[in-house]
Amino acid sequence: MGTHRIGIIGGSGLYHLEGFTNQKWVKVKTPFGAPSDELLTGKLAGREVVFLPRHGRGHRILPSELNHRANLWAMKRLGVAWVISVSAVGSLQAKYRPRDLVLIDQFLDRTKRDFEHTFFGRGIVAHVAFADPICEELRRLLLKAARAVRARAHDGGTYVNMEGPAFSTRAESLTNHRLGYDVIGMTNLGEAKCAREAEIAYATMAMVTDYDCWKADEAHVTVEMVIENLKANAATAKEIIRRVVPQIPRAPGWPCHDALRNAIMTEKKLWPARTKAELKPLLAKYL
Repeated sequence: MGTHRIGIIGGSGLYHLEGFTNQKWVKVKTPFGAPSDELLTGKLAGREVVFLPRHGRGHRILPSELNHRANLWAMKRLGVAWVISVSAVGSLQAKYRPRDLVLIDQFLDRTKRDFEHTFFGRGIVAHVAFADPICEELRRLLLKAARAVRARAHDGGTYVNMEGPAFSTRAESLTNHRLGYDVIGMTNLGEAKCAREAEIAYATMAMVTDYDCWKADEAHVTVEMVIENLKANAATAKEIIRRVVPQIPRAPGWPCHDALRNAIMTEKKLWPARTKAELKPLLAKYL
């Protein structure tokens, strides 16, 4: 496979990173349809990096329209072994203030699209372990870097993945707050599931933009508020990424990189040729 690359999925503004050189937009065709956009390959801090604007350049794709399978398949096809996700979230607890950073370690699934969050089916059955949905080794590196740049960073938390695109009702928001969940977003669970199946180490930097709408003394979330905080958050995210990239091992050897080892139930001789071909980037080492 040659060089193992580091993937970054985030907002369009993120790829204007100082020191991100040899930039080249690459179009990747996948068996699952088109990714959110072309992928931007290049070099950062001496490492090969692949950047994907999650909602497309110019923010054209709704959270529910994201093709997580195509996005992660394209990353895998380009040799990505680690993905740093930068994501805007609403805070469900008073201690997470706008512009804080939460290095989440759990998800709660409130989406309605589970079948689009797996590469398997079509004749090959696999069940990956997902008790710990975030790669702990990568999460720790991000936490350490966040603290080094003096970001207000929180260690651990549960990300509620709602469907959207409307923000929560007050009843939903209060329920999530009272249940003790930490942040809410619309995008990361599908990414994390597909990354695990693709044996990619995945971790989320959840950047708080607002208090959702459970907090009576705060203004309700508006797009203006989100965008203003997003800009401040993007600057922090860039600093953290610049620090973390050179610290990631050069070869994949973390538990997530072997996620399929005991996950595939279907006997190899029964794998349909077409499904096997579609999943070649994922299954290569098991063929």
